[in-house]
Amino acid sequence: MIERFLHYIEAEKRFSPLTVDNYRRDIYRFVAWCETELEPPIRPFDPREVTLPLLREWILYRTERGKIAASSMNRELSSLRSLFRYLLRSGCVEKDLFRGLASVRTARRLPTFVPESRMKRILAQCAEKEREEDFTSLRDALIVEMFYACGIRLAELVGLDRDDLSADLWSLRVLGKGRKERSVPIVEPLRRKIARYLEQIERQNICKNGEKALFLTPKGDRISRTRVYRIVKSELHAEGVLGKCSPHVLRHTFATHLLDHGADMREIQELLGHASLQATQVYTHNSIAQLQKIYAAAHPRGHGNKRSKQ
Repeated sequence: MIERFLHYIEAEKRFSPLTVDNYRRDIYRFVAWCETELEPPIRPFDPREVTLPLLREWILYRTERGKIAASSMNRELSSLRSLFRYLLRSGCVEKDLFRGLASVRTARRLPTFVPESRMKRILAQCAEKEREEDFTSLRDALIVEMFYACGIRLAELVGLDRDDLSADLWSLRVLGKGRKERSVPIVEPLRRKIARYLEQIERQNICKNGEKALFLTPKGDRISRTRVYRIVKSELHAEGVLGKCSPHVLRHTFATHLLDHGADMREIQELLGHASLQATQVYTHNSIAQLQKIYAAAHPRGHGNKRSKQ
C-alpha cells in the first residue's frame, strides 16, 4: 500500500528521488510509531485506524520528544497528507483526516542573502581562480557564479548535462521540481566562463567515460551534491559571509538582487521555477527590510540618524 503510493509519486507525479526518499522516511517513521509507541499499538499498521486525535498526538510526540522544528513537522505532515489523500482516492480509507488538521505555526523567516557589496568581492575572488589553469579551480568558481547568475537549485545544478546548454551558450535548459522544464538565460560574462570551462574539459580530456554531466570531478564523473555544497560553503566563508553558506543562499541572493534592480515579480518566478507567485513574494520582504535600514540611516526622522536638529 505504502510502496504503491511511493511508486505513484515517483512514476506519475514525477517527484525527484530525493523527495521520494523524504516521503518514505516520514511515512515509515509514523508507521513505526503507530506499531510500537501507541497504547494500544496499531499492529500491523492499518490506515483505517488512524484518527484525528491520533495525528495530533503524533505532532506532540515529534515536537516535544523528537524536538523537531515546526517547519520539519509540517513537512512530515505534508508527506502523510499526500499518502492519506491517495488512500482516500483508492478507497482504502473513508475520509480525509487532514481536512480538520491545521499546520503547525512557524515563525516567518526572511530568506538569507548576500549583500551586493560582498557578492562583488566573492565574484572577484572567483575571477582570480579562473585565471589559473587548474581544472578544479575553474570549475569551483563557475559553480558559484552559476548559482548566482542563474538562480538554480542545488539538485538542478548537479543534474545539468552539457547538452542542456544551447549551441550558442546563451541559454540553459533546467529540469526543476516535478521535472518541470524551464529555460534560463545566460549573461555574457558567464557565457565566456562556461566556454572556457568546456574548452578545459576537452583540453585536459577530463571526460573519458562518456559522462554527459556539465560539472565533473577530475576523474570525469558527475559531481556530487555534497561536493558542490562544500565548494559553495568554502567560497562564501572565505569572503567572510556569516551564518548559513549554502547554494540556496546564492539562489536567494539572485532573486533579491533582481528585485532590488527592478525586475518584475512574475519574471523572477519564472526564472526560479516557482509553481506559485506566493513562493516568490517572500523576496519583497527582504527588499522592504533593506529600505527600512536605508531610511533609518539616511532620513532626518530615521531612528539611526545621528545628525543634530537644526
